[in-house]
Amino acid sequence: MHLDTIEEFHRIDTLNMLAEIDGLPRQFENAYKQSFAYDLHDLSKPEIILVAGMGGSAIGADLLSTYCAPICSVPIISLREYTLPQWASAHRTLVVTSSHSGNTEETLSVFDQAVQAGLPILAVATGGELARRAKAAECPYWEFQHEGQPRAAVGFSFGILLALLERLDLVEPHSDIVQKTIGDLEQKQEQYRADVPIVKNPVKRLAGQAVGRLVSVFGADHLAPVARRWKTQINELAKAWAQFEFLPEADHNTLAGVVNEESILEKTMALFLKGSLGHPRNNLRSDLTKQEMMIAGLMVDTIEFKADSRLTEMWDAILFGDYFSYYLALSYGVDPTPIEALDNLKRKLKK
Repeated sequence: MHLDTIEEFHRIDTLNMLAEIDGLPRQFENAYKQSFAYDLHDLSKPEIILVAGMGGSAIGADLLSTYCAPICSVPIISLREYTLPQWASAHRTLVVTSSHSGNTEETLSVFDQAVQAGLPILAVATGGELARRAKAAECPYWEFQHEGQPRAAVGFSFGILLALLERLDLVEPHSDIVQKTIGDLEQKQEQYRADVPIVKNPVKRLAGQAVGRLVSVFGADHLAPVARRWKTQINELAKAWAQFEFLPEADHNTLAGVVNEESILEKTMALFLKGSLGHPRNNLRSDLTKQEMMIAGLMVDTIEFKADSRLTEMWDAILFGDYFSYYLALSYGVDPTPIEALDNLKRKLKK
């Protein structure tokens, strides 16, 4: 469909995923602010924070870990597995179990092991089995309200954790930074929204160019986990194949793969997410890698994000990527919300 035919959007987007994306800045703001009202119980400053989650419940930890690396006094580790690592018990590890539905089997498995190990636990969910087990174990449980898909709750999965770090005195107060970020994001949205025509909308133009191509997203520094977010959103919204790559690592392997097979490379689109506050060598690598891939015959483009803070650049890139994935879904004529393949797999796993 033509991306300026707005009246057709709701015919394809039957569950209004667009409203979820439009509301992301305020969702992030509200999640952060509301998290100061949750009960910390007896949680104290840990040596390590381990966040167990999958999919949309895990991406917040990825974003937080990278964003907070230069400013947080303890490591933040994202765990996408069934098994709690042995080292967790050897340290003062705070295990945060994050599940949008509260029924994610991998996360519930880690929760049970953390209880058995006697580790401090914080459960985060909208309800479900995780809520029941957290209450039974008498550990802190932070419940948030969101009826949509987990991938549309990234504001919660990030904002809640950021507030947690602040309340544990692991990072400086972020209220002013968050407020400034929200204002900047809402200004950026004036370019990205559905009612902005293609000629003035950089996201719609990029989505149009991506149709019929395999998309590979490259990111560095605080935009590295955002590249992963783009990949998963392209998968779940547009139902299209995509991959993500991190710089500088990609220059030690991926760049060598631009020789074979030419017919595949011609249909590949390499997108480079570039911030103004990253390491200067990574910015140079981004430019040079893009040049090499262009010479090799790939379609390439750079999306630049410039702001006063890493938080704003990160969230601007998230917002751009979500709109991009949404417009790509509509270009393919697919509903961005249902995920039949994933639902089918979950049903088979339950048998």
